[in-house]
Amino acid sequence: MTEFWLVSVPLDKNSSQSVEKLKRSASKAHLASSFRFPIPELKVGTLDTLLAVSDDLSRLDMFAESVMRRTAQCMAEVVEQSDKLLENALANGVDLASYVTRFQWDRAKYPTALPLKGLTEIISRQVSQVEAELKTRNAAYCNVKSSLQGFERKAEGSLQTRVLTDIIKREDLVLDSEYLTTLVVVVARTSYKLWEQTYESLSEFVVPRSSRKILEEQEGAIFTVTLFKKAVGEFKANAMKKKFTVREFSLEEAERQKQEMGRLIVDKKEQYGTFVRWLKVNFSEVFVAWIHLKALRVFVESVLRYGLPVSFQVILLQPDRKGVKKLRELLSSLFTHLDPAAAASKPDLGLDIPGVTTAQQEYFSYICYTININLVDPS
Repeated sequence: MTEFWLVSVPLDKNSSQSVEKLKRSASKAHLASSFRFPIPELKVGTLDTLLAVSDDLSRLDMFAESVMRRTAQCMAEVVEQSDKLLENALANGVDLASYVTRFQWDRAKYPTALPLKGLTEIISRQVSQVEAELKTRNAAYCNVKSSLQGFERKAEGSLQTRVLTDIIKREDLVLDSEYLTTLVVVVARTSYKLWEQTYESLSEFVVPRSSRKILEEQEGAIFTVTLFKKAVGEFKANAMKKKFTVREFSLEEAERQKQEMGRLIVDKKEQYGTFVRWLKVNFSEVFVAWIHLKALRVFVESVLRYGLPVSFQVILLQPDRKGVKKLRELLSSLFTHLDPAAAASKPDLGLDIPGVTTAQQEYFSYICYTININLVDPS
């Protein structure tokens, strides 16, 4: 199961015995695996500061998760292979579960000498910067990708609408002539014989035996025909009567489009490599920041609920999918003494942030924060 519960209880004799019993019972009944989750001693500050930081952390937690999931979603869309997402979505070079279960506070990024508000502001700036750059980079990549897909769609349409860039070559046309020009005509398969019999009579200025079949597909074929420039209008009008379609074609425009498509292919290839590298690095950055936020929330809530001096212990649980209900019952039975009124299950209302599940969070007698690392389906 890709969900973890970060549980905090007081560091007293009764709770410590309950924690040991929790580990034994959860393991024996295959309800969950348990891990250490060390949180360093941080600067507490005043009660007002703790309350303000607690509110900030709650909002920032959901914001960071939202940015983390959007970065992962963007990575999946760019790589275009869902099975490759887990290979690329790493935290400090290891898979997400390993990072969470082996968590160590990063003192270089988040110095413990700073006040809680300072640590919160560092993470907020970090996540906000990634979000802003993600929008810019994703928009640029999607623009190139969309433009290239537009060219590709046009190249795959019917003979009536398909771009002729890679179909009509320079040698298929009469160029640099003062009087002659070449037209491109779409003829239905059922009208081949009619075309051969009548194209020379669509205007008296058609060059005899100038028709050439350039491309043939199931629906029909593309022919070229050479005639005097002054007869183009007459030829088009008579061709329409026979249900032959004269396609507008400019060699200069076709070559320009070919160059543009080549440029887009190069741009996409270059941006792809750069963007994937950026996504991998910054997904890791935001995920690491998010887990540190969870640690900060546990610390602040533990001080607010259990009081000073700072004295609490944290255990990380990875519930078995089939044992979630029984694990909750076990936790409740072991730690009800911490807050008997918790049986009323007071709701904690969340914020509505796209991409993040913010259902009402239950209130327990113990502190518990959920960490869901399922990037495919976070529900």
